[in-house]
Amino acid sequence: MSFSVHGLSVGRGLGGGVAIGRAVRVLSSRANVAHYFITPDQAPAEVQRVRTARNVVVEELQRLQLSLSDHVNKDAPHELSAIMDVHLMLLQDDTLAEGVRHYIEERHYNAEWALTTQLEVIAEQFDAMHDSYMRERKGDLEQVVERVLKQLQGSAQLTAANQANHESLILVAHDLSPADMIRFKSDVFSGFVTDVGGKTSHTAIVARSMGIPAIVGAKSASQLVRQDDWVIVDADAGVLIVNPTDRILAQYRQKQTDGLAAWHEHLASESRDIKQSAPLLAPDGTAITLLANIELPGDTAAALAAGAQGIGLFRTEFLFMGRAILPDEEEQYAAYSEVVVAMKGMPVTIRTIDIGADKPLDPSHGQEYGVHTNPALGLRAIRWCLAEPAMFLTQLRALLRAAVHGRIEVLIPMLAHEGEIKQCLLMVDRARTQLDAVGVAYGEIGLGAMIEVPAAALIVPTFLKYFDFLSIGSNDLIQYTLAVDRTDETVAHLYDGNHPAVQFLIESTIKQSIAAGKSISVCGEMAGDESHTQALLAMGLRSFSMHPSQMASFKKFARQ
Repeated sequence: MSFSVHGLSVGRGLGGGVAIGRAVRVLSSRANVAHYFITPDQAPAEVQRVRTARNVVVEELQRLQLSLSDHVNKDAPHELSAIMDVHLMLLQDDTLAEGVRHYIEERHYNAEWALTTQLEVIAEQFDAMHDSYMRERKGDLEQVVERVLKQLQGSAQLTAANQANHESLILVAHDLSPADMIRFKSDVFSGFVTDVGGKTSHTAIVARSMGIPAIVGAKSASQLVRQDDWVIVDADAGVLIVNPTDRILAQYRQKQTDGLAAWHEHLASESRDIKQSAPLLAPDGTAITLLANIELPGDTAAALAAGAQGIGLFRTEFLFMGRAILPDEEEQYAAYSEVVVAMKGMPVTIRTIDIGADKPLDPSHGQEYGVHTNPALGLRAIRWCLAEPAMFLTQLRALLRAAVHGRIEVLIPMLAHEGEIKQCLLMVDRARTQLDAVGVAYGEIGLGAMIEVPAAALIVPTFLKYFDFLSIGSNDLIQYTLAVDRTDETVAHLYDGNHPAVQFLIESTIKQSIAAGKSISVCGEMAGDESHTQALLAMGLRSFSMHPSQMASFKKFARQ
């Protein structure tokens, strides 16, 4: 049933203003499907791609059906053959074929996108059936569509057409991984909505960095919204409106226009701010260093445009996520070198891979790398790196080699034990020895640790003994101190950076680092949150690392 009047869902807005467009529902399991528009003249070829892929799957199932009698006992063939009949019937059903053709020819979706969109439409029809047997056939439909998708993804894809000629689209999903969000940076969507997630989950962090309207933790959004519904995403208020009335739509279009004008004024103000040559100073007259958080090498352009004085956090895990083949040493060396060269002598801090919790690898690496169920308290970050020394050494060698182009500060995440610290130092030495053995040049690196586990914050002197610098990962430090999952919207109200325990751990870490003459920064979301700026400055912090989009407002606030 679709809404004849507007429906509304409330979640946690990530900012970015207002987006209005058609809803595109995507199951998280199919988020890696390519989404792009084609030109009208490409439609026949896309329709043929689907037809060819479907025919290949039909032939596979027919061959499987013929071979059943050779591989199973006498009682099972009839039942299995009946299942194959159902799959073949679903594959050749006109509803599926005509729906896919419609999305290709009328909406100009590429073949994979059209297929998954029509799957969502038919799946809803199955869910609405009263007969339990028929409802269960949705699983069969999903299985056969997955087979066709695999065939499509193995064929050459067309080049995306110019997106400017198409209407705005809003992606709606139960959940999206950070890797999905990175993929959608260059995709066709103008807004995002998810049922789950907190404002400081890695998915939310990446979504915010894209600078487009997004809402997380909207709970029932993926059930409330249907394929092609008109939706409004008010990311400032955290409100999703489904099938709005004409009056509400007009009001939000005006808000969208007003917001765009304000955004252009903000950009002009930011440009003026960047041109100011006066250094950013704390109230006591000491200089404030403003660094950028980035996910991919190409993000350095935004960092430089925002006036960043260096890179405070390069999250290298995004080079690894959502890939069937992990990056080798040469690919990593090229990526790290690109960042160092782009920053032209400014400091660059690169964090070693922080896989785990809400940042998983592609499922295909589960067996190879021992990553199965991997919660926030499991085998993640440095724990996983030390459990996979070959992978870790590959990354360390690439980092050392990239340091030839300029000094790199290497940041180790989630350390809690002195034994882990010593293991890391030994691995760095081993990486140097391996490069020496083959005569490959490398440069000097600094070594730092992230303070994001309460145990680490409570033994800061131990960390200062081994490391050149420290960086406070406020997102995880809050999460682990308060035992609040930052990806869970049901406990999001308990996630509080102003909690006295959190403030105590941050202040003591900052003061001990300063007393030891070691540099200290904050690289979590707290760094760019103006509500925390005064407190952090009062604690003695002078180095803030944040997303480039937060820098203009931070500078304005700090100067005031």
